[in-house]
Order: sequence, then C-alpha cells, then structure tokens
Amino acid sequence: MDPLGAPSQFVDIDTLPGWTDAYEAKQLDSHQNPVGKAQVDVRSPFPYRKDINEKIILWKGDVALLNCTAIVNTSNESLTDKNPVSESIFMHAGPDLKDELQKLKGCRTGEAKLSKGFNLAARFIIHTVGPKYKSRYRTAAESSLYSCYRNVLQLAKEQAMCSVGFCVINSVKRCYPLEDATHIALRTVRRFLEIHGETLEKVVFAVSELEEATYQKLLPLYFPRSLEEEIQSLPYLPADIGNAEGEPVVPERQIRITEKPGVPDDASDEEGLEADLSFIGSHAFARMEGDVDKQRRLILQGQLSEAALQKQHQRNYNRWLCQARAEDLSDIASLKALYQTGVDNCGRTVMVVVGRNIPVTLIDMEKALLYFIHVMDHIAVKEYVLVYFHTLTNDYNQLDSNFLKKLYDVVDAKYKRNLKALYFVHPTFRSKVSAWFFTTFTVSGLKDKIHYVESLQQLFAAIPPEQIDLPPFVLEYDARENGPYYSSYPPSPDL
Repeated sequence: MDPLGAPSQFVDIDTLPGWTDAYEAKQLDSHQNPVGKAQVDVRSPFPYRKDINEKIILWKGDVALLNCTAIVNTSNESLTDKNPVSESIFMHAGPDLKDELQKLKGCRTGEAKLSKGFNLAARFIIHTVGPKYKSRYRTAAESSLYSCYRNVLQLAKEQAMCSVGFCVINSVKRCYPLEDATHIALRTVRRFLEIHGETLEKVVFAVSELEEATYQKLLPLYFPRSLEEEIQSLPYLPADIGNAEGEPVVPERQIRITEKPGVPDDASDEEGLEADLSFIGSHAFARMEGDVDKQRRLILQGQLSEAALQKQHQRNYNRWLCQARAEDLSDIASLKALYQTGVDNCGRTVMVVVGRNIPVTLIDMEKALLYFIHVMDHIAVKEYVLVYFHTLTNDYNQLDSNFLKKLYDVVDAKYKRNLKALYFVHPTFRSKVSAWFFTTFTVSGLKDKIHYVESLQQLFAAIPPEQIDLPPFVLEYDARENGPYYSSYPPSPDL
C-alpha cells in the first residue's frame, strides 16, 4: 500500500509463486509419486536441484513493476532504445533516469551497466544490449547474448544483490529467435546458480503473454522439478548445451589472436626487425591448419612437436564431440550402462559403468564411444570418479582392450587429469590380470588410480551408500557373497 492507502502497482516478488509451487500442487492433486533413485540411470547435465529451483520465479508481467534488488533493461548501444520494456522502465523510474544514463556513455553489445532505480520499486536497473541476429553470424550472436545474461548476473554478484528481475533481453527489434534465445538465457542462469548460487536468493523471469509458453516449455529442461521431470526432459535438450558456465562453444572457430601477430609475447621492442621476422609464420593464423598430409607424415615419422601433437589430438577429439552431439544415441542410452549418480566423500562427481549392461557383440561400439563422450564431456571438466561394476559379467560383456585403448586415446586431457579414482567392483582373478596388463603395457597413468573392491562395504567407505544408485542385481550378488550391508561395519582401510 502507498501512504494514501491506495494499492501499490508494484509487485513484491516474495508474493509470487515459485517455479516449483504449481508443480508440487499438481503432484498432490494427481497423487503422483516421484521417481525413486534406483530408477534413474542416465542423469541430465542439468540434474534436479531443489535448492536451485526454489530461487526461480516465472512471472507474466511488466519487469518494471517488480520489487526486487535490480531489474534488467534491454536497450541499444546508446541506451536510448524504445521498446515496450525500456519505455515502461523509463515511465515508472521518472526523468532522473534519462539524466543518469547520459553519464554512462552508452553500453556495448553484451555488456551490462548499472544505474539507480529512482522511482521504481527496484533499487537498481542493470542495462544491457542484446545482439542483432543474422543467421550467418549465429555463433557471434549466441556468444553476445550469453555475455548479456552472464554480465548481468556477475554485476549482481559483485554488488551483493539479493534478487534480479530479468526481462527477455532479445527484443523483437533485434530479430533473435525466441526459442533459441530462451535456451541460452535459461542455461546461463542455471550454470551461474550452480557455481554462485549462494549469492542470489531469487531470479525472476518476467515475460509477456507471447513469451510465457516458450519459457514454460523450456524451463523443465534446465530446472527440472523432480527426477521424473528430469528424465522426461532429457531427450529434448539441444545438442549444444555450452560449457560449464553455459557459454556457447564452437571449437573449430576458436582462434587465438595475439596483440602483435608475428611477435612472441615476451619479445622486447629492442630486438629489432631481424627478431620480428624470425617469428613470422608462428602466430595463430599461420598455425591454423597447415598441410594436413605433411602433418600426418611427420606424426608417422615421429618428428612432430609435443605442442603440435596435442593440438592435433584436441582437434580430433572435437570432431568426435561434434559427431556425438549430432548422432541419435538413444539405443545406447537405453542400455543404462553409464550414468551419473551422487558425489563421493571428497565431493567429486560419481559416474557408474555397469559391465553387465554392455552387450559388446550386439551393439555398434563406435556409437558406444560417441555416447561415452556425449555424457562425459561436461562431467570431466571437474574432478570425478568412476565406479565400474564387473558383477556377473560374461564373455558377451567384456570390453575389448583395443576399444579401451581407442577410448583412452580419443578423450582429451581433462578426462585423464580429472579422473581421481576408478573403483573396480567385484573383480575376478581373470579381470585383475587383464587390467594389470592393460594399465602396465597399454596405457600409462591409470594404474595408480584403480582400486579393486571386493564388497560394497569397501565401496561405501569411499562413496556413501545414499550417493550411489546400485543396480538391484549388484545388491543381490553382494548380499549373497559377502552378507547384507550394515552401517555399523567399520570402514575398510583398503580405500
């Protein structure tokens, strides 16, 4: 209420229903039971997180009316754009806003700048400039739009803001396809909250009636409200979900440009023209591809430098990754042989491989390799552990050493660097011997990371039982061979 007792036009975000509220009410009305952990085998790269969902609000209304710490204004480079969002903000903020914006001296595409809220309920306005969209410059537009959302959130974090109200930054004037832009908006906010969630209490997406349906459709992909919704949304995620921060990544187009092409970073100006000329051809553009046949010949002759080999390997991995994101791998996913579960005692992501679920003689092993890359690429950017259940595998489930060698050779450096442990559960004597030969003579650096686990009790000393989804047959086998698990057992010193 205002001082005269009239109802205020501004909306307190604490009175708005959260993203999870309507869903929970629907579940109660329909008496639906959530999916149990044991039923979840393949997890989304955007898993169900109740703590994150509680921060999200989808609201159909004018962002200028939100009573939160800051609202977002979408404008042009001179901050004078006339669109429904900016016009409403200017009208409610009053004439002082226009005067302050002149002091900001404009805003470049993708940047974010801060002003006071003046007569608004919000204390601040964060101004940002979305890109003009052209299909032939799609990658640049995606990167710029990502920067808009990321810079707004970063500014909110730096200013210790509690809540932010987002308008739809991609204005109709700038021709950005609504659905494509919404994917970028949602995944950027999601990744930011995963990393810096403690800095923000609420994020409001203020949308119009035309935009609401798109947000309602895509929000479950990035903010699933249950394990069931996570599973249902997984097939609808786009192939490109960005990197660990949601930023669009096109490896083939990443070119490093130095300030002075042709001169190394540490070269001094006094070295003269002769030194400058000696480095011509060594800068980024000259190194882009070169003679591919010559490179392959040098590789065979063992004459290619370590840096060139690494670059060649990374390029090869990026080709595999692009193919993995474009391929239909639903038949491999249905095997439930590889999935993400919880975290170990050190907080590292746990990935599970179920040997018995891999029918080696019946499936396309190249597609299996593609699926592994598709699932693991975003996991391997941080420390993780693998749990391999060798339980009840037979000759039809044995992964060939040539396939494992190819897998090890294809994946990039982060997989090997961030893998901290491989727990080999229920090994046989034969499998131990095979693993020893493989890690001793075929690959290096893996041998010290393998831990042979004879019982689940040993595994639970490293990974709490509530943090790992166990196939029922593994539990039955372990109970039969080692007796039932009791939490009072002392932890195993072997792990």
